[in-house]
Amino acid sequence: MEINKTDAYYQILPSENEVLSTEDGFQVFFNAFLKNNTNFKNVNIILDFSKIINIDLNKILLFSPVSIEHKNNNKSFVIVCEGLEFDKIPDEIVVVPTFKEAEDIIEIEDIERDLGM
Repeated sequence: MEINKTDAYYQILPSENEVLSTEDGFQVFFNAFLKNNTNFKNVNIILDFSKIINIDLNKILLFSPVSIEHKNNNKSFVIVCEGLEFDKIPDEIVVVPTFKEAEDIIEIEDIERDLGM
């Protein structure tokens, strides 16, 4: 797992040795993410799967509890992933096709929180 920190968010990506196209590779990444999740509770997160081809919706949905937890802590949790049917993604999890859109979502949600919305 690679973590890039900015003032606004942490970008979390699978490292090169975590091949998410295999079930084992995804499980290694997911377990590492959950193990480190306590370090991410008070920051906005962009989970970046943009370089991963054919990640399925069921894997994305595993992050739903984390997304809900972040919203309850007044932080954003956004997943970047292409190739999904976005209309099948439930409202409790935010998935966008590009990294720029993820940055925009975090900026908008920060503004909404500042305004008390």
